[in-house]
Amino acid sequence: MKYYIIAGEASGDLHGSNLIKALKKEDPKAVIRCWGGDLMEEAGGQLAKHYKEMAFMGFLEVLLNLGTIFKNIRYCKEDIDTFSPDVIIFIDFSGFNLRIAQWAKKQNYTTNYYISPQVWASRAGRVEKIKRDIDAMYVILPFETEFYARQGVEVSFVGHPLLDALANRPKTNPDSFRRSHGLDPDKPIIALLPGSRKQEVSRMLSIMLETASRFPEYQFIVAGAPSLEASFYTEILKDSNALLIANKTYELLSISHAALVTSGTATLETALIGVPQVVCYKGNWLSYQIARRIITLDFISLVNLIMEKEVVQELIQSELNPKNLSESLRKILAGPYRQTQIEAYQQLKEKLGGPGASLKTARLILEKM
Repeated sequence: MKYYIIAGEASGDLHGSNLIKALKKEDPKAVIRCWGGDLMEEAGGQLAKHYKEMAFMGFLEVLLNLGTIFKNIRYCKEDIDTFSPDVIIFIDFSGFNLRIAQWAKKQNYTTNYYISPQVWASRAGRVEKIKRDIDAMYVILPFETEFYARQGVEVSFVGHPLLDALANRPKTNPDSFRRSHGLDPDKPIIALLPGSRKQEVSRMLSIMLETASRFPEYQFIVAGAPSLEASFYTEILKDSNALLIANKTYELLSISHAALVTSGTATLETALIGVPQVVCYKGNWLSYQIARRIITLDFISLVNLIMEKEVVQELIQSELNPKNLSESLRKILAGPYRQTQIEAYQQLKEKLGGPGASLKTARLILEKM
């Protein structure tokens, strides 16, 4: 069969790559064309567009890049028609994907969605678009099943693909990792995960670095995003003692004592690896003012949302400053708060279900065809 997969971010590239591997295992003759990144291409997908060309974050940034976005939508429709797939699979990235889904349904393409848009967080009206335009939905968060049931939408819970991604990663030797990257063998590591888009990294990293200067007994390492060149970080890091290690986030987290993490998928990755963390978020002022009026959640991190309570502390917008971040970091370096967080992580893993999300999804897609 022919599959067309659309992912628009680094996390979608990761999950899309594992889905491609699963599809090829279940359907050895599968031909797959995709929007994604290096991982999806390495897994065997024919790359139509790289997500680096589409990573616009926040309401203002989207408005400023509407021309590029509409150009990408036109190209995507043309490319789908040329490829003529048996099924289109959307991975998150709702602003783009729901527009393509509306068009695709009218053209009588089979439409599947893997990793639901966060309609439970804001703009729940998008559920009606999903009802209308999506033939099958595969969700990865346990509370999404109940949410969609209340909306009259049948979905399949497949478990979280991060469990597979983390289980399949090679083990990291702490000593050799430190040696190969020139790290101090004696100082404990605090990982800095400032995000994957230029806008958020620029906002987040300066605050994280000012906080780092208050903890000389630790070494702070920035996890460089695969979507950004190392040269982008150079100017931000020039007056700090922090080091940059690119494209090694899981390896870095596996030997870290704690982490400062920008809200997003990385908060869940950090928790599943078992690293105590503080969650950070600071957006464009206008984008934040709009978001706080339409998002109805009590938390922003996936860890707290899944656990339905505060497991990790969240510092949002004006609360995110070096003073508050320093105080929050101290709480997870030692003591009961750190231990409580680690224990809650084990409960989190249990709530996410077992491994095999990608394979379950691939099998369900084939069964429905």
